[in-house]
Amino acid sequence: MGLGVGIMSGTSLDGIDVAIVEIEGVNEHTQVTLKAYESIEMPSHLKQKIKTQLIPETSRVDELCSLNFEITHAFADAVIETCQRHHIALDDIDFVASHGQTMYHQPVATDNLVVSTLQLGEPAVLSQRLKTTVISNLRPADMVVGGQGAPIVPYSEYILYKKDDRDVFLQNIGGIGNVTVLSKDGTMDDVIAFDTGPGNMIIDAFCQKFYGVSYDKNGNYGAQGKLHQPLLDELVAHEYLSLPFPKTTGREMFGQQYAEYLLAKYDNVSANDMIATVTYFTAYCIAYHVKQFLSDAPAELIVGGGGSYNHTLVGYIGELLSNVDVKIQEDIGFSSDAKEAIAMAIIGNQTLHHQPSNVPAATGAKKQVILGSVTYYQ
Repeated sequence: MGLGVGIMSGTSLDGIDVAIVEIEGVNEHTQVTLKAYESIEMPSHLKQKIKTQLIPETSRVDELCSLNFEITHAFADAVIETCQRHHIALDDIDFVASHGQTMYHQPVATDNLVVSTLQLGEPAVLSQRLKTTVISNLRPADMVVGGQGAPIVPYSEYILYKKDDRDVFLQNIGGIGNVTVLSKDGTMDDVIAFDTGPGNMIIDAFCQKFYGVSYDKNGNYGAQGKLHQPLLDELVAHEYLSLPFPKTTGREMFGQQYAEYLLAKYDNVSANDMIATVTYFTAYCIAYHVKQFLSDAPAELIVGGGGSYNHTLVGYIGELLSNVDVKIQEDIGFSSDAKEAIAMAIIGNQTLHHQPSNVPAATGAKKQVILGSVTYYQ
């Protein structure tokens, strides 16, 4: 049994999630125990630099190059701080698996763009500062064999959450929403996963615009608003809902530019009504997709990620899926915040043991592959 570290920095830029786990075994025999978890706030200057590089008009290749190292030092600082808070010696860490910061994800080729993805986070920096082996660059291997490189967590979800007496839906709500479907009688080959659409991304953008805060704490603003039907009608007609599976999305479709378009078009709508309506839209996207996979078996939907603390959002999901048992991770003894960072550690463990951890049924890949690149410390 060894100690692995998973690092996750998502599209919402809320913080740097660090999970330290005790991990043993591989494949379906993997056993994981969470020993420590912290979400370290992303330094404001670094968050702003990331946002600047995400906009084509303000992005510069020299600043992007520098950011690749700069953000990795922040990752290393977050791991060190987590170890210190929980009295874990760095020397006891056997490996670190880092997702990196997604800057652009191109899952489908266009006339001038090939299938590709870019996550910042230089593994050599992590390896030298933390004095251990680092697994990084986790998405490309799946994309090279025909997959979309996302979603990346279904393997870990199958290991940790599969049940024999019910269908389980695992809905993560970060900047983007994604769901994993674990059918009652299904095997790993039957796992289905995809992005459901926006998670907190549009909600956060509206909260920043109207109130100067980064998110809607507990869903308080959304709870005070009413649904604005013309805006809702436009949202639910979004083309993403009708795209075929597998499918993934990101800032390219639901990011700042889309939020600004909505703000400009509906500038006569009150702040809370706007926030309530886009909150409902996130719930609608989730319910719309989950309904397509409901069977005759009992169904349970477990919500994780930062969106699970938005009571208004979770309430909307419950209303739209009245025949499904809707829970959050804490209801079953897990952590909503730590889930994706734990998944990174599980993937890293698979990679170190030369075992695959993508799920072709979820990503569209032609075969299972070992994910990530390994950087050894010397």
